[in-house]
Amino acid sequence: MKTKLCMLLLMLSAYLLKADGLIIVPHPNEKNTPYPLEVRYHRVKVDIKNGIAKTNIDQEFYNPTNSRLEGIYIFPVPEGAIISGFSMDINGQEMQAELLPAEKAKGIYEDIVRRMKDPALLEYAGRDVFKVRIFPIEPRSSKKIRIQYGQMLKKDSGIVRYVYPLNTEKFSSKSIGDVSIKVNIETDEKIKMLFCSTHNVEITRKSDLQATIGFEASNVLPDMDFIVYYSTDRKDISVDLLTYKEEDEDGFFILNISPSYMMQEKEIIQKNIVFVVDTSGSMAGKKIEQAKNALDFCISNLNRKDRFDIVRFSTEAEVLFGELKTVDTKSIESAKTFIEKMRPVGGTNIEEALTMALSVLEGEDKNPASIIFITDGKPTIGLTDEDEIIRMVEQKNRKGVRIFVFGIDYEINTHLLDRIAEISSGYRDYVTPEEDIEIKITSFYEKIRYPVLSNIRIKINALNTYSTYPKKIPDLFKNSQIVITGRYKKGGSTEIILEGIVEGKKKSFEYNISFPHINPANEFIPHIWAAQHIGYLLDEVRLNGENKEVKEEIIEVATRYGIITPYTSFLIVEDEQRRESTGRTGNNASPLSSNMPASLLKSSEKEYRSMYKKSGKESVVASEEISALRTTQNYQQIYQGKDRLSYVDTSGRVHNLTSQVKNVQGRAVYQNGNIWVDSAVARTQNPRISRIQFGSPEYFDLIKKKPKAGQFLALSRNVQFILDGTLYEIYE
Repeated sequence: MKTKLCMLLLMLSAYLLKADGLIIVPHPNEKNTPYPLEVRYHRVKVDIKNGIAKTNIDQEFYNPTNSRLEGIYIFPVPEGAIISGFSMDINGQEMQAELLPAEKAKGIYEDIVRRMKDPALLEYAGRDVFKVRIFPIEPRSSKKIRIQYGQMLKKDSGIVRYVYPLNTEKFSSKSIGDVSIKVNIETDEKIKMLFCSTHNVEITRKSDLQATIGFEASNVLPDMDFIVYYSTDRKDISVDLLTYKEEDEDGFFILNISPSYMMQEKEIIQKNIVFVVDTSGSMAGKKIEQAKNALDFCISNLNRKDRFDIVRFSTEAEVLFGELKTVDTKSIESAKTFIEKMRPVGGTNIEEALTMALSVLEGEDKNPASIIFITDGKPTIGLTDEDEIIRMVEQKNRKGVRIFVFGIDYEINTHLLDRIAEISSGYRDYVTPEEDIEIKITSFYEKIRYPVLSNIRIKINALNTYSTYPKKIPDLFKNSQIVITGRYKKGGSTEIILEGIVEGKKKSFEYNISFPHINPANEFIPHIWAAQHIGYLLDEVRLNGENKEVKEEIIEVATRYGIITPYTSFLIVEDEQRRESTGRTGNNASPLSSNMPASLLKSSEKEYRSMYKKSGKESVVASEEISALRTTQNYQQIYQGKDRLSYVDTSGRVHNLTSQVKNVQGRAVYQNGNIWVDSAVARTQNPRISRIQFGSPEYFDLIKKKPKAGQFLALSRNVQFILDGTLYEIYE
């Protein structure tokens, strides 16, 4: 077996294809050039019960060549996992599978790196490996592989972390047609915090003890592992802490506030709500019908103890009751009749509509009060000046009513609507012409239907925290969670006090939580915090104008943590051009500047300038993307505007700027030509320098002595990075 393996490695003109496992194909085709296998589909089902995870993988490899191929299937086993099953369509032939411990596996990885001059597998050094010979792989045929493994998940400070290795980009030259992951979680205690830090997923809570997380994508090259966090406890409201902290730097944290899923009716807070609907002439046609349907849904789904009213406005505003009415058969019937009679005609009197709605809610401070405000136009009647309307809302909203704004179409004043949402600690969203008003509003209403705690405040005693987001904490609703990000100076045990209003009475919850002095885990957190921080700063620039200090902070944070959007990329490159013109580039130059062609810089500049527009499609896009940055909770949400950051190089190949940045150990690493450069290089003063040639004995000695180097080495044969105060320069 050993001789066979060595011969295999010597023959590798290979191509690696990994979607958790990989197939090494040793034989070249008839033209003496290697052809890659393709993955037709990759499906994963995970069952987690009380911290024990069983992962089932089903994938199909396809041979697109005209040659019969032989391959070796290699699966880098996740830490602590035990392979429990393997099957493959192999024409009834028996297969000999072998599980090699980490030390032998390391030798396999290193030999592949030497033979193929490809360091990509080095990130798996330290893992066991499961391998199987695959023969034959017939021309134009496929092989289905199924593998199962189990593992005991670790619980750290009450939080369970599950990782599925989905990082395939560097091994595959063709997109995978069908990728899906389904994670079923079942526990004996209430599931509280539940989120995915890497991908946009659908979360379904079946009960307090059961939940499902689903991810689906087609024609993609996944470039990051799939990571899920969840916590359990018996409290009605839990506060969970995740942190990341390097030794000599301030730390990062995420606080997750989550209620029980199954709540008694007596635990649901009565809410006071006024629906404000634009019925001006521009709402004619499909818009008014969808808005009416959405409003009808909301009215039909009010809770038994809720109180409500409706305001419709055009040239003038008209209120249904003029006071809050309790939900009963009579009030609902009156509301439905009022909605049905709405007709689109006249101008847009935003001032009178909001004044009327706020007056209905005035004096109601026992329970959470909110306004759902739906409009498709700019103010044309009454107050029309943006600043005057904002002052009016501030003066009349003395009770802190949350205003949830839905702007319809593009001919609206996004700056006005965003500022209304901002000053009222509300929410903003936009419905483009391609979207359905009814779906968007009803989906949002379902999230706020059951209030649990309002007017929330967080106190973190005896600990220096700063730069926390969101600045104003929203209300907590059933089947939702509040995510707070921030920085902290030093670790230590502390008391966290959560305060809020329930049925007009102040309620307080206390939690004892420890912030670690050093914690290299959860390296996604700095990037989530950075995205929210930049989103907040970009909104400041967009709504209040640019100033030097804010602009420089955006550039510094975006460069350090790799927050690449059309808005940040322009600022970074513009700053580099300024440095070059003054001859002050030095070690502070950003690798991003050399990655960005003139055509992309020009379009990014246009995007950045469009932030200042108050209406039109560009204004709506800017508002939505910056709002998404402010509420980022996973890696996929960081790169807003990604589709507009593609460009064609001089050889005709298509690239995307966001693919030229990777997040490694809490910071960004940029591709600059054929070299990957750690963003920490520019910030490190007079480091020790160690130049090491790729593939040399010193190269492999480095990864043995410093396993953390593997994440950097896996990027390229040419990479510069800082580790333990030393600048390592890896070169061919």
